[in-house]
Amino acid sequence: MANMTSSASAAQVAAELASASFEEIDALIARYADDPRMQVQKACERARRRMDKERAERERVEGMYEAMRELGGEGVVVGVDEVGRGSVAGPLTVCAVCLPDEPRLWGINDSKQLSPAKREILAVRIAECARAVGICHIPPERIDEIGMARALREAVAGAVADTGLQPDCVLMDGNPLGAVPHERDVVKGDATVACIAAASIVAKVTRDELMVEYDAEYPGYHLAQSKGYASAEHIQAIRERGLSPIHRVSFCGNFLETARFF
Repeated sequence: MANMTSSASAAQVAAELASASFEEIDALIARYADDPRMQVQKACERARRRMDKERAERERVEGMYEAMRELGGEGVVVGVDEVGRGSVAGPLTVCAVCLPDEPRLWGINDSKQLSPAKREILAVRIAECARAVGICHIPPERIDEIGMARALREAVAGAVADTGLQPDCVLMDGNPLGAVPHERDVVKGDATVACIAAASIVAKVTRDELMVEYDAEYPGYHLAQSKGYASAEHIQAIRERGLSPIHRVSFCGNFLETARFF
């Protein structure tokens, strides 16, 4: 029996394995591999499963960085994504992010695949390590004036300009827009390319925070919950209250039964 069992209870070993970082797990499993205590062996098996899961996750993220370089080349690469295109209230928000190759941002993904808490944590980490972050909001009245297609092009150009960089390649989620020079469009890029995923996270967190602020300014529309999208509660509020100044009039015709409230 390994002599370490005399100095650490099975519960202590299990807790050590459960709290170990990815870098520590392998060595700990090796240390306790011959420990005969059932609780320790079960803890080792849980740690192995956690290590396998984390290894697969890191391979996924490594692939996103490889895709960023393969698609973007070795120059200045900026990733772009939008949020709010289908919303009936609030701005269209586009974010542009330039990521260095290191450090890796473990956990990045399409923002829709992440919990709000995970998005917020990653948004802070992105801000800390990104070479540049640019944001552009297109307000509802501008969307009503020029339509969504042109608004999206304006927002992409504005976000890239806001980075302060002159990118050699702009990797953008979705279909071709022709919004900026050196544009390269990647369908489902927010789930496969590191800098696009980072842009999707920052765009989502930034706009969600703005919609929470609007909820306090224009109460009763459930903006904090719906984020401006056409939830049942939001639609009912529009029918009862009319439109606020942050609603897109051109998007709300099917819901509107009363005059503009504000």
